[in-house]
Amino acid sequence: MWRDHLTEIIVFSLLFLLVSAMGFVAARWRAPRDMAHLDEWGLGGRSFGGWITWFLVGGDLYTAYTFVAVPALIFGAGAAGFFAVPYTIVIYPLVFLVLCRLWSVSHRHGFVTPADFVRNRFDSPILALLVAITGIVATMPYIALQLVGIEAVLKTMGVTGDSALARHLPIIIAFAILAAYTYQSGLRAPALIAFVKDSLIYIVILVAVIYLPYKLGGWGDIFDAADAKFKASPAPGDGILLNANNQLQYVTLAFGSALALFLYPHSITGVLASRNRDVIKRNMSALPAYSLLLGLIALLGYMAIAAGVKPLPGAKAGSVDGNTVVPLLFDKQFPDWFAGVAYAAIGIGALVPAAIMSIAAANLFTRNIYKEYLKRDASPAQEANVSKITSLVVKVGAVACIVFLDPQFSIDLQLIGGVIILQTLPAVALGLYTRWFHRGALIAGWVAGMGLGMWMLYQIGNPATGKKHFAGSAFPLSEFGFDTKKTIYVGIVAVLVNLVVAALLTLVLRAAKVAEGVDGTTPDDYFADEGDPRVTPGPDRDADSAREPVA
Repeated sequence: MWRDHLTEIIVFSLLFLLVSAMGFVAARWRAPRDMAHLDEWGLGGRSFGGWITWFLVGGDLYTAYTFVAVPALIFGAGAAGFFAVPYTIVIYPLVFLVLCRLWSVSHRHGFVTPADFVRNRFDSPILALLVAITGIVATMPYIALQLVGIEAVLKTMGVTGDSALARHLPIIIAFAILAAYTYQSGLRAPALIAFVKDSLIYIVILVAVIYLPYKLGGWGDIFDAADAKFKASPAPGDGILLNANNQLQYVTLAFGSALALFLYPHSITGVLASRNRDVIKRNMSALPAYSLLLGLIALLGYMAIAAGVKPLPGAKAGSVDGNTVVPLLFDKQFPDWFAGVAYAAIGIGALVPAAIMSIAAANLFTRNIYKEYLKRDASPAQEANVSKITSLVVKVGAVACIVFLDPQFSIDLQLIGGVIILQTLPAVALGLYTRWFHRGALIAGWVAGMGLGMWMLYQIGNPATGKKHFAGSAFPLSEFGFDTKKTIYVGIVAVLVNLVVAALLTLVLRAAKVAEGVDGTTPDDYFADEGDPRVTPGPDRDADSAREPVA
């Protein structure tokens, strides 16, 4: 009953209202020139310095998914859940130089989305459209994932009812508030709120890793309890250590997730909002500090085992909701007031990335679908207005996913999104370094990789949850005819096929002398910095001119 959690509800509500107020105030933060412009509404004026970018990008990447789904996976499956730790370590060296080049060319040409860059680089509206659609589709389950985190907290506090409307009404209200201040303040809202969100998460995790082991008898007892659980009732694959069959899956999942992370539109949006290249360099060097925090968050799954946490029932009869593991751990072990703070950290940890994701998806639609195909002469004010409206539609779609679907294991949503967004790697990430691939070959590679990826995901079931399709991203190699029980991450296989098709067809099309289009960028575009001349859409400049190469 909610009355048993009154203190937690009050603390949660007060902190939630605080960040909501900050979201509305953010419209006046840092004196925007003109909010009726995508540079201001969607990218915060491209003016964020080191600290703001640190919190914005960190708040964007380490979300309610981090707080809820990773420990839940470790609670249920053991060591495999730690894949999130190495991939967030591997990613930063990989993208250090890539993102600097993307920032520079976007600064020089006024690009707002990765699809803007692809359109200009390969002179292909169709390829840009595919990149835009891919980004939007991959982002939607990620936003829904944030809702899962909020729902787990609300369920633990007993504020959800039995009917569908009563169960989801608090989420609908929370996202209505989020939609209102995002509509008004744009990217400035999550940037300002990220300070509170990350501070709360750091406080909660540091307290948890000191206080909970002390209360549970020490780390030795925690690992012994986890080991005993997995030996008594083996998880699908592992205990506290990986077994031989899961090692290939672990490696490919970690590496594939690392490749995918900064291809997501919301990750790129946070980077493009930076003031200069040095801001990006400093953040790519410092952001791995979050990985230490992530490792500590992951251990909450083992702590929940030692604490005897039993997940709450799921929506389906006989099922359990693994996403409630961490909230229940906090409810069981922390004083009520501090549990409320921890719940607020999860709730706000959902709002910040959800806002950035909806803005990024809206920018993709506006610049690469609406502007490209529906209204080529749209003014900057019209672009901003369409993006605002689209961000509302995206949030409504995310809420609909939660209301009408039943995500039993929330991490599946993010992993499926990773498979999808990985198919933009040849055009976006490799395109920043080379134009060797033919635009037609990149389109064919995308089709091949996406088709194979969707087929593989469709074949994956999970008997434990009753899902026959799209129940994860671990594909049995036996389906390819190998005599083994090993699995592999779908995204790696799909993107490798994508690259092979793109490379082979490039040779064929080049031999056939098929037109390759005109590269709208120059070599020095990829090294431009703050203060360099920039071609950017503005009140007195048509956005189409942003595609013209700079002399």
